[in-house]
Amino acid sequence: MGKFRLKTKYLLLFIIIFVLFYSLSLSQSLFYPSDFKIIKGENKNLNISFPFSLDNRDVSIVETIFNEGKKSITLNGIDEGETNLQIKLLGLIPVKNYNVNVVNRPELVPGGNAIGVRMNTKGVLVVAVTEVINIKGNRISPARESGLKVGDSIIEINGEKISSAEQVVRILNNVKEEAVNIVVLRNKEEIKITATPIQCLQDNSYRLGIWVRDKTSGIGTMTFYDKKSNKFGALGHGISDMDTGKLLNVDNGLVMNAKISDIEQGKKGTPGEIKGVFYKTDDILGEIYDNNDYGIYGVLKDNDDIKIKNSIPIGYKEEVKPGKAYILSTLDDNIVDKYEIEILKVEPQEKPQQKSMIIKVTDERLLNKTGGIIQGMSGSPIIQDDKLIGAITHVFVNDPTKGYGIYIEWMLENIK
Repeated sequence: MGKFRLKTKYLLLFIIIFVLFYSLSLSQSLFYPSDFKIIKGENKNLNISFPFSLDNRDVSIVETIFNEGKKSITLNGIDEGETNLQIKLLGLIPVKNYNVNVVNRPELVPGGNAIGVRMNTKGVLVVAVTEVINIKGNRISPARESGLKVGDSIIEINGEKISSAEQVVRILNNVKEEAVNIVVLRNKEEIKITATPIQCLQDNSYRLGIWVRDKTSGIGTMTFYDKKSNKFGALGHGISDMDTGKLLNVDNGLVMNAKISDIEQGKKGTPGEIKGVFYKTDDILGEIYDNNDYGIYGVLKDNDDIKIKNSIPIGYKEEVKPGKAYILSTLDDNIVDKYEIEILKVEPQEKPQQKSMIIKVTDERLLNKTGGIIQGMSGSPIIQDDKLIGAITHVFVNDPTKGYGIYIEWMLENIK
């Protein structure tokens, strides 16, 4: 009985050591994203060896080749489509599932152009809720009492669509002290509110006690242009209101050629800035139709400086790796130039996020000119191994030589 128990212990120990030893060969695959893409006509290697095997449910989409003498399996993209792969222990026990999508590799024109951005909000954005002193000297806030909040977008008053701050002032002074029916957009949901204006002691006008904004403008960088659809993407992050921090709901907008007028160098604790000038009637590049967490998007008009550029293939998130790369940006003489960077860290993301990689500026010209990454460089395309892999999004406030980049894949997934 004692010998049997001893043999059982040795057997269990052997099995544990056996599994742990071979699990090391699987560790990279286990931490590989569960959803990934393979380019049609290209291949990808997974580090899998005995006692693990790979089940392929559709060989017409993905061909599986077991490399003899190599601890890996090669996956060949045969045809466009989706299929499932499953890693099994000893051919029996499921360990991990992969969802594989075989796609054609898109090609885009990388940007780097400095652009002026001017957007009109959907309705008007409430940036402050305040008190009003009425003609009797009492402090009252009709807006607060009605439930209006900072960050609300007023899209309708008494059935009239709202497009400007002046329009709100006109309506309130026409109705005077009559209650108004307001429709606001809050967290993408329409809410109906009733409020009654009061006459202000200061100038006898009628107010609700709100400050509103109907447009915004700034400088950024174009990331890509798609020759097939004529669409462009820029910034790598959405435009938020400076006062509320809320993502702006866009009704329409324009992007224009911007002329760099000055550069404020970034320092520890103080982000730098590219300063430029642009005019609504000058050099219109295109129209903006969307502003979301991953950039601004629109349709490009006639612009030979961008359209004559050559397209390059994109790199998917699984292909991005730590190491050398470069960005395209505009600083001197309004010319797009390339600047060397190093990708320090790559995040294994399975859903869209803004901070996909950490990069460091290594180009001495850029460091001498800007100190690193500064405001206005957001959207600068990142290129590695001759593929467009992402865009600059944010700077490290305490170290302007470093910043974040977003995978180009996330920007493309969120284009409408």
